[in-house]
Amino acid sequence: NDMADQSFEQIQLFIEDRVAVITLNRPDQMNTWTPIMSRELSDAMYECDDNDQVRAVILTGAGRAFCAGADLSGGEGGFTGKTKITRPTKWPYQISKPVIAAINGAAVGVGITYAMLADIRLAAVKAKIGFAMVRRGILPELASHVTVSQVAGFSNAAELLLTGRMMSGAEAQIKGIVSESLDAEILLERARAIADDIALNTAPVSVALSKKLLWQNIASNIPQLMETEGKLINWLGESEDVKEGVKAFFEKREPSWSMSPSRDIPEDLIKLTKEN
Repeated sequence: NDMADQSFEQIQLFIEDRVAVITLNRPDQMNTWTPIMSRELSDAMYECDDNDQVRAVILTGAGRAFCAGADLSGGEGGFTGKTKITRPTKWPYQISKPVIAAINGAAVGVGITYAMLADIRLAAVKAKIGFAMVRRGILPELASHVTVSQVAGFSNAAELLLTGRMMSGAEAQIKGIVSESLDAEILLERARAIADDIALNTAPVSVALSKKLLWQNIASNIPQLMETEGKLINWLGESEDVKEGVKAFFEKREPSWSMSPSRDIPEDLIKLTKEN
């Protein structure tokens, strides 16, 4: 029953010996995130969830990056790109199989916030990892405001989200963002060993229920948090600061922000952040 699913254009899904390997597959663009990739990842999650032959899922990137963030080749619209959704997005935390993110290289912005929705993260020692959003005039998303503090503790989460700075895979392990950092050459092998151990030695229903309980407290907040982040991001996506943030990034210079927290945050957005 080993099979590769041919129906994807920006990811690959290969199932072998009860382990599914999902590979972000835009290596020439450092696997930057697009609306198509987002939908295909969701479709792959549905497939892994529904297929009883799959006991564990490994998520990794083709080439030298894991995912270098949103595809900004079309300007700041990359942050807010709308795509036609046929069914609700299925995220890694929602499927009944363990998801192991093998962060083989750069994981920036959505590249790391998506990986935070997996159950277990391993990273290449030299991988560059960062929640870069506040450096571009945008906001961390995919409920990272809850997942990162849950995984790494509040102080680490605050430092990493509020500075948006880069760290290495080795530092990410010290901070608790990933559970192991290894040489890039043996990273997939290690992820595979964990997945095989699950496939061979655990009962699928036990694992499914345990995963559900592990996520229960956080998961109850995630949909509302994603909705709030979405509204804030859509507002920021039209703002002066995001235009400047993206421009400064491409021009490799320090940004010059023009917006003021005391003046420029509309009342209804302040209300939104209080409700969460």
